Amino acid sequence: MTEDLESYLIDMDGVLVHEENALPGADDFIRRLGEAGKQFLVLTNNSIYTPRDLQARLHASGIDIPASSLWTSALATAQFLNDQRPGGSAFVVGEAGLTTALHDIGYILTDRDPDYVVIGETRTYSFEAITRAIRLIQGGARYIVTNPDATGPSPEGTLPAAGSVAALITHATRKDPYFVGKPNPLMIRAGLNTIGAHSETTAMIGDRMDTDMVAGMEAGLHTILVLSGVTDPAEMDRYPYRPNQVVQSVAHLEVGVRG
Repeated sequence: MTEDLESYLIDMDGVLVHEENALPGADDFIRRLGEAGKQFLVLTNNSIYTPRDLQARLHASGIDIPASSLWTSALATAQFLNDQRPGGSAFVVGEAGLTTALHDIGYILTDRDPDYVVIGETRTYSFEAITRAIRLIQGGARYIVTNPDATGPSPEGTLPAAGSVAALITHATRKDPYFVGKPNPLMIRAGLNTIGAHSETTAMIGDRMDTDMVAGMEAGLHTILVLSGVTDPAEMDRYPYRPNQVVQSVAHLEVGVRG
């Protein structure tokens, strides 16, 4: 028995693109979603870029997605902080994607007695900034990290990401952060609310069992694992949960139908 899917939450890296290059069939899949009138939101744990930055990068790879259809862990973090403590302040280790999102909700960015220390991705992690973050957390600032990813990709190879820096800070402060991005279902639910979608008729498409699939499952979504990213089929049996569907890539997905 098949059921229609009305909305899609789609991971970006490993599903639509690999580093700077579009994956085969990704542009056609996005086009088919539009033609079928399906709602979708592209998700990324990467907090470096603003939606407009990502829109331009995707366009350069041949995939046209409006900025309004891009949802980052930076945006989810800003929304979370706005819900928790409107008009607050934060010391930020991160790039424009994160600082812009916090400015947009009216947050003050400061290194003097902030409400929060927020750690995101950056290509230039500063020892001085990390030291300041540690001291502020020791002084009572609440500790937030945009996502738990330990590493990220680059054309030159693996890069340390927010999760690795968070582990360093945790070891120094003996305080654990609150991670906002996947696999926290909070990011998924915020994405659903952004497009007015319902979990019963929404699919989560991703390439990682430990973030995309578990987040989708815990949020009550139909989960679709694509093998165009990091997951090898043999790895799936190591997890205590399974996706609802497994396909080679989004090029092999029939829009609107559960498998």
